[in-house]
Amino acid sequence: MEIEAPPPRRRALIGLTPLIDVVFILLVFFMLASSFLDWRLLPLHAASGTAPVAAEQAPLRVHVAADGGIRLQDRAVEPGGLARALGARLAEAPGRAVVVQPEGDLPLQRLVAVLDQVRAAGASQVTLAGE
Repeated sequence: MEIEAPPPRRRALIGLTPLIDVVFILLVFFMLASSFLDWRLLPLHAASGTAPVAAEQAPLRVHVAADGGIRLQDRAVEPGGLARALGARLAEAPGRAVVVQPEGDLPLQRLVAVLDQVRAAGASQVTLAGE
């Protein structure tokens, strides 16, 4: 009498469905728990030519060129030194308006960086003007 060997055991397959479910749950959790944006508010006023501005209250003009050059009242300013130069002008006349005029081909990120420097200088009235 011969004893038969038990049939070979099949290896259990690992199901990927529970693994995929766990990965998606973790993805949703981190998407909801994380904040990818830094919300900051900078009040801007639309430029309008309805009312003439008195000479003693003339706004400070900041011209931003497409190549990154910045001019404050027709004087060249270092890209990182705008906040210091504008802050000195605003210290002389607090409450003075600032008009930022970007060129047409200026990347939006550069404009936002300039607006951040204007805000750091302490400008309370900022106007974004078109060409």
